[in-house]
Amino acid sequence: MLEQNLPATHSPLTLYTPRSRVQTALRHSEPDRVPVDVLMTPEVWHKLVKHFGLEWRKPSDDQFFDPVWDAVAALLESDVRLISYDQFCKPPESILRPGARVEWWDALTRSTPNRMWRQWLPDGDSMDIWGHHYRVVENPTGAYEEFATYPLQDATAVDDLKHYAWAEPDWWDWTPLPQVIRAMDPERKSFLRFRIGSIFEQAWQIRGMQEFLMDLAAQPEIPMYIMERLTETHVENLERALAVAGAELDMVYFYDDVATARSLMISPTMWREMVKPCHEKIIAVAKKYNKPVMYHCDGAIAALIPELIDMGIDLLNPIQPDSPGMECNRLKRDFGARLSFHGGLDIIKTLPRGRVDEVRAEVRERVNILGAQGGYVMASSHHIQSDTPVENILAMYETGLRYRE
Repeated sequence: MLEQNLPATHSPLTLYTPRSRVQTALRHSEPDRVPVDVLMTPEVWHKLVKHFGLEWRKPSDDQFFDPVWDAVAALLESDVRLISYDQFCKPPESILRPGARVEWWDALTRSTPNRMWRQWLPDGDSMDIWGHHYRVVENPTGAYEEFATYPLQDATAVDDLKHYAWAEPDWWDWTPLPQVIRAMDPERKSFLRFRIGSIFEQAWQIRGMQEFLMDLAAQPEIPMYIMERLTETHVENLERALAVAGAELDMVYFYDDVATARSLMISPTMWREMVKPCHEKIIAVAKKYNKPVMYHCDGAIAALIPELIDMGIDLLNPIQPDSPGMECNRLKRDFGARLSFHGGLDIIKTLPRGRVDEVRAEVRERVNILGAQGGYVMASSHHIQSDTPVENILAMYETGLRYRE
C-alpha cells in the first residue's frame, strides 16, 4: 500500500497542483486529468528549445540542471521533475585518466534537464563514475553512446575484482541537495522523484554482457560480487540523500533492464536468487522514509510483476505494449488495483512514424485504459528519440488529451 502522506481522495472542487495530481493518481483515484512526465534525448530537447523560441546556452559546471530544458518541460506542462544521484558526485581526481577533462553537460544519455558527470578522454571517448567506457556513434538524426570496452572483462576470479576503482559513497556530496530542490521548484508544486542507479544493468556494463551472463551460470561469485558492491554504494547514497532532503522528495526511482522486447534476459529463478535481493535493499531504504518506489525495466517484464508488487514497487515504467504480456488492457485488469503505470506511448512506431491524429488516438487510448481509477502517469515508452517530428511531440502533450472520456 502507498504511504499515508499522499492526499486523500479528491472532491469535485479539488484544485490540483502537479504534485497533488500525481499523488492522487498513485492512490488509484482519478485526479482532474492524467498527469504526465517528459523524457527525451538531447536532440529532441534542442528541437523543442528552437520550436518555443528559447535561447539556449550551455550551463556552467556549478549548475545542477539546465534551466532552458526545464522551461521546455514547463511549457509541455509536465507534472514531474527529476533529481538524480549522479548530479551530486564529486569523485577524487585520482580516477581521472591522463589528459581527461571533467564535463557535466555533454553526455548523450541525458534525458532530463539534469547534469551528468563524465570524464572525457583525449580521443573523444568518455567514462562515468563507475568506469563505464563510452564511445559516440552517429546515426542519421543524432548520436548514441555505445560501450567501447568493459574494464572487468578479463577478470577470472573475485580477487581480480577487488583491485578495481569502485565508486564509494564518500565520492558524493549531498550538501547542495536542498538548495537544488528549491532552485528547481521554489513553490514545490511539481512531483519530484529521486533517481538512484541500477544493479544488474550497471554490472554487466562493467563486465561485458556475454561474460556476465555466462558468469551467472558458471561462476556466479563474480557477478554477485559486482552487484553487491554496486548495491552497497547505491543503498548508502540513497540513505544519505533521504536523510538530507527526504521531506522534499516524493518518490524513489531506480532502473534495471532484465528483459528484452520478447522475454526475460535470465530465468525467474536466477533473478530471484541474484538480482531481487539487491533490489529489495534499495526498496527497503525508500520504505524506511515512507517513499513510494518507481522501477524501470524495458520490455517483457510481465512474469515478474506479481513479485515486484510484493517487493513494494508502486509505479512501473516504461510499459511497452508490443511486448508479450504488456498489453495495456491486461496490465490494468490484472494489476491495476495494486500497481500504477508510467509510460506507454510508443517510441518505435507511433511517435516517430505516425501521423498527428494517430499520436492523439494512442494518447486517448492510454489515458482511457491505464488512467481509469487513477494509477497512470502518461509518458513515452522510453526516451523520445531524435527521429521524432516536433508536431508529434506537441500532439502527445496536448493538455486536452489528458482528460478521460
